[in-house]
Amino acid sequence: MSRQPKYRQVADALRREIADGTWPPKSRLPSESELSTRFDASRNTVRSGLSQLVSEGLITSSQGLGYEVRSHEVFKLNASRFENLSFPQTGDAYSTDVAAAGRRPSQSFRVEMRPATDEVAERLAVDAGATTVLRFCHRFVDDVPWSTQATYYPDWLAEEAPRLTEPGDIAEGTTRYLAARGIEQIGYFDEIATRMPTPDESRLLEIGAGIPVLLWTRTGYSDERPIRCTVTTFRGDLNRMNYEIGDLSARSENEPQ
Repeated sequence: MSRQPKYRQVADALRREIADGTWPPKSRLPSESELSTRFDASRNTVRSGLSQLVSEGLITSSQGLGYEVRSHEVFKLNASRFENLSFPQTGDAYSTDVAAAGRRPSQSFRVEMRPATDEVAERLAVDAGATTVLRFCHRFVDDVPWSTQATYYPDWLAEEAPRLTEPGDIAEGTTRYLAARGIEQIGYFDEIATRMPTPDESRLLEIGAGIPVLLWTRTGYSDERPIRCTVTTFRGDLNRMNYEIGDLSARSENEPQ
């Protein structure tokens, strides 16, 4: 006999059934009353088990509509090709990659002049509090919140590339725009970390309780100095990153992408 609390037994059983496809994405689970009968448990116990699955991001709850299994179609981002000018693009890197995967990209922008935080100042090699241009994107894949991206540019760069301060999209992508202005990004340094989301991140990315975010910080360099710092915040349950480094001719096409 299991020593686990009954609500955990309910959650474990339903979790296994979601994993094996008994309850596929977008399907509705049986009602609390039906589950109470099945598990021989009170509705409060069943509700606690369902709440556990809600906190894990496996199901959603809607007033009057019951519980629905969440759709988790993971987007796979090749980070080594992202913003690489040697690969063909029809727009910015995000739109190109999402469209190439057969998905639908959309995004909103805002541009602000912001004082550099200590972390941003260190990466851009400017004084803390120095003015930076912040280009902020809220990005979606198939209308589902996918990421936010905050890119900071030093003030001196905005004088040489004035479109950075315009509020709309730069259709060809900022990396290509800067290269056309003679400011080529020839290298970058990436940092990857995870943590639980802030309340604002939870709101923008529609993240359920218990789901972490993936933080990808890329500092780009010209041949002389840093030219930008980009912090991309991904939903941890809907994204996977990979890199391609070196000669991969021995890699099977059937291996995970």
